[in-house]
Amino acid sequence: MTELIFNEAIYARIVEQEIPAARRFLWIITADIKDMHVVRGKRSVPFLAVLSEMVENGVAVRLIHAKEPGPRFRQDFDRYPALIESDLFERALCPRVHTKAIIIDGKRAFITSANLTGAGLGAKHPDKRNFEAGILTDEKKHIMPLMEWADELFLGEYCGRCRLRHICPDPLDGE
Repeated sequence: MTELIFNEAIYARIVEQEIPAARRFLWIITADIKDMHVVRGKRSVPFLAVLSEMVENGVAVRLIHAKEPGPRFRQDFDRYPALIESDLFERALCPRVHTKAIIIDGKRAFITSANLTGAGLGAKHPDKRNFEAGILTDEKKHIMPLMEWADELFLGEYCGRCRLRHICPDPLDGE
């Protein structure tokens, strides 16, 4: 299955259906990261609340992003102890990341133009959202190489030869 998804349909299909369906792990790779909010019941909550709940329920969450999030994200982040204390939540920063992808349990992947922001993936009004597109797939021939690449990135395999290391705030290879 390969499904092309546009604009606000991304929120409905990916944020409301696919992400909460993760049972083992959720990997999110994004260039930009902001204090995205999502609808839960009759109110809007930080997406970090969703991630925290997933971690509390035993889902491993890995977040790879290119730059430090803004103060609102950091303020919200500090409200969720599971994201700070649990070994099930991993976060890495790499200034070269421009990929936007979400991998769910190694069974589905969403490869997209949308960042992890309200205008990209979030519950913003259709007239305020970015114009975004993405492909949701369950094809192993795409998912497995994406996972291998994301894992190598997370483990710092590219750090040693990176020519932007001098601006990297926290090299992933630990050196």
